[in-house]
Amino acid sequence: MKKSALVVSSLLIAGSAAAADFSEVPSGTYNVDKTHAYINFQYNHLGFSNPVLQFDEFDISMDLDKDDPTKTTVALEIVTDSVDTGSEIWHEHITGEKWFDAANNPKISFQSTAVAANADGTYNLSGDLTIKEITKPVMLVVTVNGAKPHPRSKKPIVGISAVGGVKRSDWGMDAAVPFVSDEIKLEIQAEMVAAE
Repeated sequence: MKKSALVVSSLLIAGSAAAADFSEVPSGTYNVDKTHAYINFQYNHLGFSNPVLQFDEFDISMDLDKDDPTKTTVALEIVTDSVDTGSEIWHEHITGEKWFDAANNPKISFQSTAVAANADGTYNLSGDLTIKEITKPVMLVVTVNGAKPHPRSKKPIVGISAVGGVKRSDWGMDAAVPFVSDEIKLEIQAEMVAAE
């Protein structure tokens, strides 16, 4: 899978009994393992199906502060035209002017603004999502799946899952609403590896 670059910050948090355990990994810079990372989005089509599309080119970097995870920052940037639709015709439509307008907006970015811990061990990640030069606030629910050395490479790994929802019309992409749902489900899976 190709990847090129979305931007997030303050992804992780401490101060909760259910907070993630970072005792087995060091502070410092972490980069995405491009073979174990995915950014997907899902919508409803005419009430008949719920297609799942993904971006193939993106990059993620994280500066982890294991002693005070609220100071952790994560950077994420997506190459807009890398959306994998499974159809050449649909790719032309969704990257066209009515949707992502990839020719004039080559990148999608996210910058987090706040993090709050939940009782179930997940975290609410609030931030600014920029698409087509429009920036709007969004919230993702983040799970830290694990933070420990990889069993084979022995490199420190922090694995995260994040889910959330947006309305595409907030970013000027309201083509075919309501026949194609305005509500979009977002999902990010990423294994972050400590830089050498």
